[in-house]
Amino acid sequence: MTHQATNHSEIDQAARKGKLRGPGGLAVALVAITLSGCNDHAAAPVTRAAIVRTEIVQPRDQQASVTLTGEIQARFHADLSFRVSGRVLARYVDVGAHVEAGEILAVLDPAEQQADVDAATAAVLAAESQLRVAKVTFERQKTLIASGFTTRTVYDHVQEGLRTAEGALEAAKAELGTSKDALGYTALRAEAAGVVTARNLEVGQVVQAAQPVFSVAQDGERDAVFDIYESLLFGDLDDSRVSLALVSDAGVAVSGHVREVSPAIDAKRATIRVKVAIQDPPAAMTLGSAVAGTVKAKAEQQIALPWSALAAAGSKPAVWTVDPATKTAALKPVTIGGYEAREVLIKAGLKPGERVVIDGGKLLSNGQAVTFEGDPS
Repeated sequence: MTHQATNHSEIDQAARKGKLRGPGGLAVALVAITLSGCNDHAAAPVTRAAIVRTEIVQPRDQQASVTLTGEIQARFHADLSFRVSGRVLARYVDVGAHVEAGEILAVLDPAEQQADVDAATAAVLAAESQLRVAKVTFERQKTLIASGFTTRTVYDHVQEGLRTAEGALEAAKAELGTSKDALGYTALRAEAAGVVTARNLEVGQVVQAAQPVFSVAQDGERDAVFDIYESLLFGDLDDSRVSLALVSDAGVAVSGHVREVSPAIDAKRATIRVKVAIQDPPAAMTLGSAVAGTVKAKAEQQIALPWSALAAAGSKPAVWTVDPATKTAALKPVTIGGYEAREVLIKAGLKPGERVVIDGGKLLSNGQAVTFEGDPS
């Protein structure tokens, strides 16, 4: 700086003496100033290598799993109803009751059906009486025509009357059978052993034929029913096997397989119903129990990195890699395969053996020199 100040002083003296007048003199002055700057030996800034933590990446077998909550339901579920209309006279079971096959659940007032049975019985007696008269008449005409004391017309007429009486008796008996069946239908019976899950009648209520009044979940096979999002069906699942465990007691576990996938999507919840058949369900898995179902995806090789290694190249995910020859950083786009609690899974973009910056990459730039633990330099 002293030398530069001396040069400026000499130039000022020359200007006062008139040696630097005119354009030519000004140019000489500028050249002198420039040359004096070239003699300034101030130190240029030196860029230091950034200190980062790195890791040599290696792929590992990664098997994702999905766990959802569902409900234990019976494989077969029946809605029971009376076959005749009437007023409920008695109800013998309630929701939650276990019933056996043939057990009476409720009865209707049988007065109307009993009256029909009585009328049909009387009709049968009348038809039997008419048939006896027709038979006696026919036998008499049969004897007379053999002796020639009656005409063929009378004989045919009596024979037709006999056949009509026989038909009337059969019709009366059929009507009696129908009436007795209707009387039996006033008692609603369980078709199979199971548990009552719903009830829609009260004593004194008038019910119509075929109106559902009880729902019974039949004993035997059980399903775990799940409502899942459609996107899960497009995952690369290992197989149709599902691990099941009670939510209230994870120790009660069993395996199952996907038995049925609904072809329709629930319009309100945007879910698909999936039924998983349970193999040998334990007694603790009662109807209505909440159950957790876990299904695994096919294993695939992925590279796991800490969350701190993740950066961005524009709008795409990326990581910083270190060139082993030049020890410089480079930003490399990657494809994310999934996220875990402390790691991000890289599906594509990295090769085994590459050195990746896992900490300290937030202020890096492409081509910047880096130093890391274990670097021999």
